Parts: sequence; structure tokens; C-alpha cells
Amino acid sequence: MAHASNRNRARHGFTLIELLVVIAIIGVLIALLLPAVQAAREAARRAQCTNNMHQLGLALANYESATGGYPASYGTRNYDGSSWTTWGSFSPHAMLLGYLEQTPVYNSINFSLHSHGDSVDAATVAAMGTNSDRANTTAVSTRIQTLLCPSSPLPAGTYYTRPNPGNNYFASVGSSLHWNGATGNSAPNGLFKFGGSDNNETSVGLGIRDVLDGTSNTIAFGEWRTGDFNEGKLSIPQDVINLRQGLPNGIGEGWGNPQMNMPAGAQPFQLWLNSCAGAAPSSTVGSDLWKTNMSYLGRAWSQGMFGWTLGNVLLAPNPRFPNCRMCGWDGDWDCPGMWTMSSYHPGGGNVAMADGSVKFLKQTTNLQTVWALGSRNQGEVISADAY
Repeated sequence: MAHASNRNRARHGFTLIELLVVIAIIGVLIALLLPAVQAAREAARRAQCTNNMHQLGLALANYESATGGYPASYGTRNYDGSSWTTWGSFSPHAMLLGYLEQTPVYNSINFSLHSHGDSVDAATVAAMGTNSDRANTTAVSTRIQTLLCPSSPLPAGTYYTRPNPGNNYFASVGSSLHWNGATGNSAPNGLFKFGGSDNNETSVGLGIRDVLDGTSNTIAFGEWRTGDFNEGKLSIPQDVINLRQGLPNGIGEGWGNPQMNMPAGAQPFQLWLNSCAGAAPSSTVGSDLWKTNMSYLGRAWSQGMFGWTLGNVLLAPNPRFPNCRMCGWDGDWDCPGMWTMSSYHPGGGNVAMADGSVKFLKQTTNLQTVWALGSRNQGEVISADAY
């Protein structure tokens, strides 16, 4: 009986084969569940991104209602009070801060001085011991979460010794290669522009009265990936290639040709686009790469300029082409070019329309539809299923 009792109390462990089977089953389950978990996380990030753009759209509508126009970007003075300029101008985003629950940041900005750039002569710097933009350092280097898409990595590097604040949502100048509102019949055809050397923000902005195509058919804000901040690495589509040439046959060099807007300039634009793509691989070779591969797209929200806060609607999101710059000098991006839509969302990117709604624009959307959504007053008819 004792032996039987001992046998009854004996316990058998798992065999090696049984353990391997269990491990294999667990591995299969993880492999099946991991994509679903990742998809759920991306869905949550995309929902937050959509909410951010919705907040921007509402802020824009409230601003227009209060002031009678949309915010442009506005010129500023040097520290010594001289010369209005596009350099260091303030962005539409800066004008909207009070409508994005960022009133303390808005109130801390001195809008009569530069948002960015050391634009004071050496004598003034020596006399005052500072540069004009330093007065706004704390404000413009503040990170605004509403302007950051969770699907996009935070920008690398620093801005006045603080982490780059970043900006994933550009104010659209339309289906236009221009950003300056003072260039006659080549002025941008979207909602935003450089409003001139005047800090009176209610005097030059466009309003709902100017959106003849309808606010539900006109893009106000688009998404873009922030740059990788690595000039030695080619990242398409967010890198900005310094092509240093305008459209074929001199279009763009004088900044005054209506073919700078689409679809009028469709053929020369696409030729120029292919030239830019051809120059992209060599942009990461040689010295002074910051001059050829400009990798800081969406660095900050304060400066009212292409690549910082202004962009255009020229290609569907996530194109196979890089962004591109036309001007023949090195430096910032206050010149014609392409800074268009991109995102980390599969299949396309979010856009905020002028009526405050947010839509997902597919990366397969054809160019005619993209250009029609970008322009505010060209009379295009867009079908409901076009994008």
C-alpha cells in the first residue's frame, strides 16, 4: 500500500517536446497579435493627430470671425527699429496661439521684433549686447503639443539651446510655388501668404469672402513629416533639395509668372520636379551639405516662411519626390519652391479644411484634385469620391 501511495503522489514534469510546442504556440500568438497592437496604437495616434488639426481649424474659424480675415505672416523690424523684412516674420500659427489655449505664450511675444534670425548689424549688437530675435527666445522655443502629430518623431537638435519645438502642420499657400502675397498675378492661390512688411495683422489677410470654391473644398492646413536633421542622409519626401533653379524657360526666376500656380504651370512644374529628384542623390555628397540637403523641415512654429510654417499643396501626401527650393542663394527658405504634404500615416495624410473639418487625403489622389483642393478661387468642381 505504501508503494502505491508513493506512486500516486508522484508528479510528472513537462517533456522537452511539450515545452517547445507551448513556446511555438506563444510565438505564433505574439506574431498574430503584434500587428494588431501596432495598428491600434497608430489608430490612436492618428485620432490625436486628427483632433489637433480640428483644433487648428476651429482656431482659424474663430480668428476669421473675430478679425474679418485669415492670418498671414507678417514682417518685423530689426532691433534698432529699421527695415521691415520677410526674414524673421511671424507665422499664422503665432497669430492663432490665443485661439489654441496658448494665450500666455502669445502674450509673451514681442511682435514688433524678429521671430528668428540674427538680423542686426554688428555695431548694433555691440551697442546693445544682443540680437533682435533673442527677445523672443523663450516664447518661440516653447513646444506646443497641438502642433505636433504623435505619429511623427520629435525633431532633433536645439533651438536657442532648447529642444526644437517642432511643427507638423503647415498653413497652406495653395497649389502654388509662391508664398509672397505681393507678386501680382503669381500671388499664391491658397488661404495663407506673406502679407507684406506690415505687422497690422487685420489689414492684409484673406477672408471667407475670398474662398469662392467653398470652405469645405479648400485646404487650410496640411500635414508634413519633420526633417531628420541629418544632411548626410537622403530622406524622401521630407528633405528639401536646394536645386537653385526655377521652372524651365525662366519661369520663377522673376517671381512674377502666373505659371507658378497650378494647374496653369503643370507642365513646367513636372519637368522641374524631375530635375529636383535627379539632383537629390548628390545632395548628400560633398562639403557644406546644409546648403544642398536642407533637413530641418518643421523645425519650429514661429517663423512665417516656407518650410517652417508655410507649405503648399502640389502633390498628394507621401510622394516619391523630395521637397525642393528654387532660389540661387544659401540660407533660409524665403523663396519659391515646393514644401508639400507628407505623414507617417499609412496611405495618406490629414488635411484641415477651411470650414474646420478634417479629412484624410489619400496618397493616390490625382494631381488635378490635389490642386483643386489647394486653391481657394479657381472654380474647380470636386466630386465626393475624388479623394
